[in-house]
Amino acid sequence: MKMKKTLQTVAVAALAATSIVGCSSGQNGGGASAPNTTPAPAATPAPEDQTPVTIQYWHAHAEGQIEGLNFMIKEFQDKYPWITVEPVYQGAYGDLHKKLMAAVAAKEVPAVTNVEVASLPTFGEGGIFMDLGPFIQRDQLDTDDFAQGMFQAYSYEGKQYGFPLIVSANVFIYNKTMFDELGVTPPQTWDEIVPFSEKVTQKEGNNVTRYAFSVPGWDAWYAETWIRNGGGTPLTEDLKSGLDKEESLRMIRSFKEWMDKGYMHMGYGKGASADMRQMFFDGKVGMVHHTSGQVKWYVENSDFEIGVSFPPGDAKHISQIGGAGIAIMDMAKDIEKEAAWKFVQFMTSSEYNVRWADYSGYLPTRKSAINSDEGKEYFDKRPQYKAILDNIDNVVARPQYPPYPESVKYITEALGKIVLENLDVEAAFKEAAEKMNEVLEDY
Repeated sequence: MKMKKTLQTVAVAALAATSIVGCSSGQNGGGASAPNTTPAPAATPAPEDQTPVTIQYWHAHAEGQIEGLNFMIKEFQDKYPWITVEPVYQGAYGDLHKKLMAAVAAKEVPAVTNVEVASLPTFGEGGIFMDLGPFIQRDQLDTDDFAQGMFQAYSYEGKQYGFPLIVSANVFIYNKTMFDELGVTPPQTWDEIVPFSEKVTQKEGNNVTRYAFSVPGWDAWYAETWIRNGGGTPLTEDLKSGLDKEESLRMIRSFKEWMDKGYMHMGYGKGASADMRQMFFDGKVGMVHHTSGQVKWYVENSDFEIGVSFPPGDAKHISQIGGAGIAIMDMAKDIEKEAAWKFVQFMTSSEYNVRWADYSGYLPTRKSAINSDEGKEYFDKRPQYKAILDNIDNVVARPQYPPYPESVKYITEALGKIVLENLDVEAAFKEAAEKMNEVLEDY
């Protein structure tokens, strides 16, 4: 492998990740690094310094999360009155990442920041984020309480660079009212997809009036889950594209078959996400493959009962993580790092985990919170999330390799050619594999 890039070059790879939703864990995908089992040297215990300090928290929280963020910051500052947290909205993940790189170059960084999950390896390898391992060991933090796939998504090459904060998974969101009337349930294996689709799909002649399900073609995050659940991998153990491997081609061959039979709809291009959602609300699609971060929105905006199902799987039964975590800038001052560490622990603590999930619409990440009385009340109120939390250990990250987010855009390009140009499915994926390898080999 070539010599690692300079910080400036690393920035290019980081910005390439901005259209990516999620990232992968070592136990379920090629190229991922499992956390190092050798403990990092412990940090020297710090006395409780209550010198007043202000830290900036650069974030990408959407408008719907601001009420929850303000609540959390107020609770934190009530507990630590000498620490003032200044939240600074920096736009979507791509904008935030660009501003972080500019801040590093100017040597004027915030203390703590969000980081989109697929971009973490780039920032970690670039030396931009602080390794949290010594602080974890010093304060004896029980990290086993985190859902391990979510936690490992924020580690790279044996170092823990962040904690999961706003975590989503890709899931099937379905019209439960319709399915109850039809007497069907969402498929859990690929073998169940055809008999399920035959019962849900409706046609008038050759015209499909209702698809059984819709799959996004505009984001590789969704396709990767299908590839891996079918036994393939988008990135091999030797850090090359796996799209042209027989196990990976199974996914795109199946997509072609399901589309040809009118069972599956795949959207692509500008406005495809909005079109998919409208088709779902109009009863033209029985279920949609989408992010769990939108489940709350679907529930609040539909006039029928919403259900949620984990993606169907065969060789594996996983869903990939999306969203963002929270990390500390390595260039911050020591006093700011100590304050930021308290803030990171607080924002991801078991005590507030369910309330933060309820405010944000994202997933709880702590097992103790999920199993608490508060957690049980939460799932009574939001039963749609139970299907995800029942599979919490199967929510994993994407392959962790800095150039991967840039290379994986060619999966999306291939899907577009299949949908819009009717390109042969195997030819499209083999071409995508060649283009991915050009990016991976150039790193």
